[in-house]
Amino acid sequence: MKDLLISALKVSGKILLEYFNSPMEIQQKESQSNIVTKADIDSEKTIITLIRERFPSHNIISEESGFTNNNSEYTWIVDPLDGTSNFASGIPWFGVLISLLVNNIPVMGGAYLPVQDLLYFAETGKGLFKNGETLPLIKNNRLKDSLFAFCVDYTEDIIFLNRGMEFYKYIVKSSRNIRSTNSLIDFIYVAEGKFGGVLNLYTKVWDIAGLGLMISEAGGLMKNIDGNDIQYRVCEDLIKENFPVIAGSVQIVESLNNIVFSIG
Repeated sequence: MKDLLISALKVSGKILLEYFNSPMEIQQKESQSNIVTKADIDSEKTIITLIRERFPSHNIISEESGFTNNNSEYTWIVDPLDGTSNFASGIPWFGVLISLLVNNIPVMGGAYLPVQDLLYFAETGKGLFKNGETLPLIKNNRLKDSLFAFCVDYTEDIIFLNRGMEFYKYIVKSSRNIRSTNSLIDFIYVAEGKFGGVLNLYTKVWDIAGLGLMISEAGGLMKNIDGNDIQYRVCEDLIKENFPVIAGSVQIVESLNNIVFSIG
């Protein structure tokens, strides 16, 4: 399963590079922040085909195709192109995400940044690897000494958006500075210790299942913004669920959870 995950990342990354910086048709999905391209579709079809060839009895949850339920304890989670808006604008802040859940718990996660040719892989209890080399554990830096990523998408929920803006103002005042790609790269930079943390108000299971494992294996945390652990219940409703998350060093996540409660 590890070999399949890694090979699928690389094959789909090659597909994305064939489309990158070329004219493409863009379709809007649920909102102006949520779009899809032919690259998303072709990448996903390839990944799903590879999984079904090797493990036909496993479940698959993918961003464009939804939930294939085979009543298996194994569930593959696929984001064939994370950072589609960046990709469509010719910005190289995008990649592929694949993770594997066993009985609702992530046990493997991989990310591939094809432009940079960087592949990240984590497995429960074995650490985080970048192109096959073990990455060091995240330093427990304070928020004021760290860059921080804040990410938000279009929403008609004005109350939730206003609450998010209160988070944003606190982070502006409390961190070294804010940077954001609104993609998997923000979470990868946390896992590498380049960013102290990231707060993303709108993520789906395919955005975070593998990245949360990577950050955990690097010595960090990912939590719901209410401070609770993230729970994945494999069912049809999982693909609809929004996960507002905070990830980063233990010190930063715990300190921000306290602020979230006071803002909320």
